[in-house]
Amino acid sequence: MAHPSDIPADDWSEETNGKPGADHPKRRPISRWTILRALVEIRMWWRDGVIADLDHVATIERVRGESLLTSRYIFMTAMSAGIAILGLLLSSPAVVIGAMLLSPLMNPIIGTGFSLATGDVAWLRRCGKALVAGSLFAILFCALIVYLSPLQTVTEEIAARTRPNLFDLLVALFSALAGSYAVIRGREGTIVGVAIATALMPPLAVVGFGLATFNWTVFGGALGLFITNLMTIGLTAAVMARLYGFQTDLTERQTRVQSLGILAIFVALAVPLGFSLRTIAWEANGQRIVNQEVSEAFTNRARVDQPIVNWAAEPITVSASVFTPEFNPNADAEIARRLESRLGRPVRVAIDQFQVGTDPGAAEKAALAQARAREAAEASERQIAALGRSLALIAGVERADVMLDRERNRAQATARPLDGLSLAGYRELERRLERSTPGWTVELRPPLVALPSISVGEAGLDGENLRRVALIGWAARRTGLRIGLSGSADALAAVQQALGDSAGLVDMRTVDNGSVVTANWSIAETPQP
Repeated sequence: MAHPSDIPADDWSEETNGKPGADHPKRRPISRWTILRALVEIRMWWRDGVIADLDHVATIERVRGESLLTSRYIFMTAMSAGIAILGLLLSSPAVVIGAMLLSPLMNPIIGTGFSLATGDVAWLRRCGKALVAGSLFAILFCALIVYLSPLQTVTEEIAARTRPNLFDLLVALFSALAGSYAVIRGREGTIVGVAIATALMPPLAVVGFGLATFNWTVFGGALGLFITNLMTIGLTAAVMARLYGFQTDLTERQTRVQSLGILAIFVALAVPLGFSLRTIAWEANGQRIVNQEVSEAFTNRARVDQPIVNWAAEPITVSASVFTPEFNPNADAEIARRLESRLGRPVRVAIDQFQVGTDPGAAEKAALAQARAREAAEASERQIAALGRSLALIAGVERADVMLDRERNRAQATARPLDGLSLAGYRELERRLERSTPGWTVELRPPLVALPSISVGEAGLDGENLRRVALIGWAARRTGLRIGLSGSADALAAVQQALGDSAGLVDMRTVDNGSVVTANWSIAETPQP
């Protein structure tokens, strides 16, 4: 390299830009024409090297055939929905993934995108019909399963699909890009991974759960997640179809309007989802702060259960259980003051402190015992809820018409008449339900159906007629109505003896009726025992 002193003065500024020691000459700026030329070359390569190799007609026909409403589509939707809702109720991720693999909803959504890109209105209408029919069928089928299921608790798998955010939009976007590319390039095997990533069926199953349990927060959140996935996949597929040169019947103006519409929809989805992500991030950071402050309020030997925070309350409520060898009487006020300072919002704290021994494992043992007690209480509550639903079902009434007395462990309902069901049938239903819920008394008040007659033989009442007498006594106790018995004096005496304590609930009238005692409802009510 030449020394700066050896460079002629005339060449100094041109070679070194006027700076001694410069190693390179000044580069000319890239002109606008160079950029345009590069863009034109890229476009020509894309058109001649990529788009020209595609069989557009075959791709359209393949997508069209897989995106229509068929019996196979409905069957696979039903199977996927059933597996999804059972996996959600059991909180089993493996089962939920199995439902994603079976779900056929991706096909009509991709078809919707291609029909938008090509301007095929008839195809778009058929894809929309398949989507609406499949979605409604999945929601109603899942709602039916949840309604009949004894498990109706909001599990972690269900709760995870009730708060869509911007990340869900991005997942759907990237999955749609991959899925559209796989369809266009004939690599359908990739669709399996796309189906797992977008998880179209589980949100629909959660919508059905919310519908069956009348939990509109769950219903709305899951529906929002499904609509996010649906719109993002469909519109992204339309963009990809255009990018790969699929012919369209739209005019240039219609294409421009459609492009602006797609962009506007993406923005409309992204803005609220971005705010939702911001809220979720704030709550996650807030939960970390709460955990830290609650732990620091007690000694190292204390054991703190996971604090429960209600962010929607005003003020924010924090509750937790602490097992500690040293009681802190000012814990609630101290923790609330620190949290208000760090979170910037008013906070109400309620800490349940349980004093335990000073040995190292005392707090852990107490926490484990409480966790077991809590699990038992939750299981008992699920059992009680299932009892209420089952009693309402067999009585033919609404759940609100069933009375559950938790103090006395008693469930009561008044049954509506059911064609073909006798008085003995109602009593058997009561017995079965009572056997399924140990520790509870079930009282099903039957409708005023026909009462059985009783035959008294020379040897007294046989087994069958003793059961009829017991049934009459049961009906009188359950309904609170007096029952009139008519028969000979000897027959009535035998029936009265068999009734035992229930004899005071019947009126007896002696008639020359041989050995048969007839029973009829009276009008006057008796006080319930």
